[in-house]
Amino acid sequence: MELYSLTIHELRELLKKREVSALEVTKSYLERIKEVEPKIDALITITEDFALQKAKEADEKIKKGEDTALTGIPVIIKDNISTEGIKTTCSSKMLENYIPPYNATIVEKLLEEGVIILGKSNLDEFAMGSSTENSAFKTTKNPWDLSRVPGGSSGGSAAAIAADEAAFALGSDTGGSIRQPASLCGVVGMKPTYGLVSRYGLVAFASSLDQIGPFTKDVTDCAIVLNTIIGHDPKDSTSLKIDKPDYTSYLKEDIKGLRIGVAKEFFGEGIEEGVKETVQESIKVLQDLGAEIIDISIPYVEYALPAYYIIASAEASSNLARYDGIRYGHIAEKYEDLIDMYMVTRSEGFGKEVKRRIMLGTYALSSGYYDAYYKKALKVRTLIKNDFEKAFEKCDVIIGPTSPTVAFKIGERANDPLAMYLADIYTVSVNIAGLPGISIPCGLSDGLPVGLQIIGRHFDEGKILNVAYAFEQANKFNAKPQAIGGAR
Repeated sequence: MELYSLTIHELRELLKKREVSALEVTKSYLERIKEVEPKIDALITITEDFALQKAKEADEKIKKGEDTALTGIPVIIKDNISTEGIKTTCSSKMLENYIPPYNATIVEKLLEEGVIILGKSNLDEFAMGSSTENSAFKTTKNPWDLSRVPGGSSGGSAAAIAADEAAFALGSDTGGSIRQPASLCGVVGMKPTYGLVSRYGLVAFASSLDQIGPFTKDVTDCAIVLNTIIGHDPKDSTSLKIDKPDYTSYLKEDIKGLRIGVAKEFFGEGIEEGVKETVQESIKVLQDLGAEIIDISIPYVEYALPAYYIIASAEASSNLARYDGIRYGHIAEKYEDLIDMYMVTRSEGFGKEVKRRIMLGTYALSSGYYDAYYKKALKVRTLIKNDFEKAFEKCDVIIGPTSPTVAFKIGERANDPLAMYLADIYTVSVNIAGLPGISIPCGLSDGLPVGLQIIGRHFDEGKILNVAYAFEQANKFNAKPQAIGGAR
């Protein structure tokens, strides 16, 4: 068994016993990156020298007994999270050469633990997309089938974990950008409750929806990472003050008597038959474990997708106004006057999908249309929140498919934005309501991974992890991607 194929908790045991060093672990991953990255294209930047230096520092920490649960563990960070001295491009020409002078709070937390940053992962430009085809630099491939997408926008992070390029990765989830690629790549991906993890240093797309979260190889690793990254941050006005639980204490196989809601709206038109069958078999597994399955309805969820795209695009048009060629980022070389400089700079710097959303958002916020679109979308947001609150009066968690389909072909939806947006149909409502959700692999359909989504009440990550862990133990997902050589 190669070191790069192990989970965080397996590596941790070896590091604690001094059976391997952090330097050996890091070199194993760097070799793995050299082997598979030409096929996957998951990374924008590889920080080999920085990683080797941090590995030596981690070994010193372990030697002195100052190590923690993540000391010496390699990570890959989505390239829209600020890293001091390391390029943060958002996969956009607008920030192609941007090197932040500061770390995001979450990066600072991880470095204090002795985590080793191996590189920055590819994404849809400014996190706008569901396939990682909208990157200005490269298209990431799905390790299960190189002709297919890994999902998006955190497709680089998800593909990197599926291909064993790091022990865990960070992504950001605005409408499903962690859970949907986790589903398509067969890994665990969690979107925590809005406000639980600091967003300071995350390049803003839609501020009321964005949330950072982890990609891991199993549920135990997800709990370990969550323990480190949560907590109040005075630099983020939306960060919440709550007691920090130990999420590993929720990793129990007992879910007897737990009420699990299954919403009929999550099995409607558009879901692939193979995905539907796999998820229904998973529900049966949970029932056999002693959970009570309850039919529920979330009627306004059918309006979640249009409401999401109006709210998210409106916030994006506002957030991205700062990229004007003066404050920072790309600036046009040739222009006639100030207005022309703005226009040429933004035309050159932004890609097609970003421009589409800026125009959509600007239109929705414009005088005369604000009430008809943006204000109405906010009202729908409240109705969806109320729907979830009513549903949670009947059940403890809600489950369903993460994505209506398995990974689709590269280019298949490139010219059909509506079809692309539908990839997030089961995930956006969770962001709209600010709830936590996780996607865990639950089986294969046509040889490709299917994700099971588990949604909880605000701050109920522990209960979500309990259900996910119980399912994982009863339904081991041992399949490995073969498109990269099946070396694991």
